[in-house]
Amino acid sequence: MGESQKETDKKPKISPNILVNEAEITRRVGIGKSFDVDVRKLHILDKDVQIYFTNGLCDIDYVIEILKELMFLDTTHSKKLDARKEIQNHLAHVQVKMTEILEDAIKEMLSGLVFILIEGESEAIIVDVRSYPGRGPEEPDLERVIRGSRDGFTENIIENTALTRRRIRDERLRNEMTQVGKRSKTDICITYIEGIVDPKLVEVIKKELDGIDIDGLTMADKMVEEFLVKQGWNPFPMVRYTERPDVAATHLFEGHVILFVDTSPSVIILPTTLFHHVQHAEEYRQAPLVGSFMRWIRFAGILFSLFILPFWLLVVKDPGLLPANLEFIGPNEVNGNIPIFGQILFAELGIELLRMAAIHTPTAMATALGLVAALLIGDIAIQVGLFVPEVILYVAVAAIGIFATPSHELGVAIKLLRLGLILAVGFFGVPGLVISCVISLAYLAGRKALNAPYLWPFLPLYPKAAIDIFIRQAVPLKRIRPSVVHPVDSIKQRKT
Repeated sequence: MGESQKETDKKPKISPNILVNEAEITRRVGIGKSFDVDVRKLHILDKDVQIYFTNGLCDIDYVIEILKELMFLDTTHSKKLDARKEIQNHLAHVQVKMTEILEDAIKEMLSGLVFILIEGESEAIIVDVRSYPGRGPEEPDLERVIRGSRDGFTENIIENTALTRRRIRDERLRNEMTQVGKRSKTDICITYIEGIVDPKLVEVIKKELDGIDIDGLTMADKMVEEFLVKQGWNPFPMVRYTERPDVAATHLFEGHVILFVDTSPSVIILPTTLFHHVQHAEEYRQAPLVGSFMRWIRFAGILFSLFILPFWLLVVKDPGLLPANLEFIGPNEVNGNIPIFGQILFAELGIELLRMAAIHTPTAMATALGLVAALLIGDIAIQVGLFVPEVILYVAVAAIGIFATPSHELGVAIKLLRLGLILAVGFFGVPGLVISCVISLAYLAGRKALNAPYLWPFLPLYPKAAIDIFIRQAVPLKRIRPSVVHPVDSIKQRKT
C-alpha cells in the first residue's frame, strides 16, 4: 500500500448520519460565521439532503438549476425510490464524481465546486460548477507581437488550460491537477504531452511539488519556482515565464513541462536554459531571415547593455587602452564635481528609481513622468555639473538594451551583473573586469535547472543546436526536438 493510500485511510470518512457531518463541516469552515460559505437544506424522496457551496467561486445559476431539478424530482417521483441514484441521475451537469472523504469534499467546495450529502449515505456527490471571477484573455503587455494571436493567459487556471488545449488537440496532452499549501490549497496544473516528455522529469517535478510544506502560496508561481529550482541568491532566472498560450504550446511540443498556478496569469516552463530567455515570439512570426536579424539586434542590445558602461569606464580611467582612431571615446570634460565612477553609479541607481516610480505611477501620468525625467532632470544635472553628457548617453543606451530583453527576470539579472562589472572596473581596472567576467561565466556554467545545463548548447557543445540559437531556421528544417529536455520521441517531423 502506497503512502498516499495510507494517508487517505487516516482521513475522516463521511458518516451516514447527516447531522454528524453537518456539525463537523460547520466547525471546520465556519458556516454561520463566514458569509460566503453556506448550505442549502432540502427534503427529497423522504431523505434529508444538504448542498454545500462557496458563494463567489461557483456559478449560482448552475446551483439554482440543480435545486430546481431536485425539487421537481421530489414532486414527480415515488418516495420509495433510491434517493441517491435518483439524485445522481437527475444532476444536469457534465462533471459529477463521488468521494467518501469529508476533507476532500470540503476542499473541493472551497475550490468552487458544490457537494451534496444525503441522509444514510456515506459518500458525497461533487458537482463542478466553478466560475472564478477574473478578466478575459487579453494580449500580455510584456510579450506583444505585430502578427499573431491576441489572447493571453488570465488568473483563471481553468481558462488557461483551455487556451492551451485549444492549440494542442492531442489525446496524449495531460493536465494533472494538484494542490499546494496547507491553508491556501492553491491549484497547480502540471501539463505535458505523454510520449514526448521525459517521464523522469515529470516525476521530479511532482516530487518537488509534493514536498512543498507551507501555509499558502501568496505569491503564486514565484514561490513555486523557488521551491522547484532552489535558486537561492542566484539572480539569473532558472525557469521561463510566459503569458502567451502559443509560446506555452510550442514548448510542450518540444518536450517541456508547463506549470499553471491558479491566480497567476504567467505559466512556468521547465526546464529552461539561459538562451530560452532571449527568444521572442515575434521572431517566429516573421520570415526566417527577418527573425534572425531581429535576434541579432536583440543579442547586440543585451551585450551592449552588459558591457558598454564597464568598457567606457575602463577607457576613461586608462585612455591608453584605445587605438588612435577611437580617441574620441571618453568625456570631453572631466572637471565635474563627482568622479566618473560615482556619476555612473548615481545614474544607474537613478534610472532604476525612475523605473520603479513609473510602475507605481497611474498610467495617465507615467508617460509624463518619463518625459520629465529624461528631459528636465537629465539636462539640469548636466548643467549644474553633476554629470557629464557622455554618462547620460551610455547609461541610457544600457537601459535600452535591458528593455529589449524579452525576459524581465533576465533583464534585472543583467543589470545586477553590470553593476558588479562597474564596481570591479572602478576598484581594480582591467584585472577586475577580466576576473569578474571569468567568475561570472564559470558560475553560469555550473548552474543547472532540473538537470538541464544552463549554458546548453554551448556548454556542453551541441553544434546544430548552437547554430539554431543565432539563426532562426525555417520550421520545415527543424525536425529534431532539443536534446536538453531528453524527449522520448526526438523526431518532431518526419522526412517526406
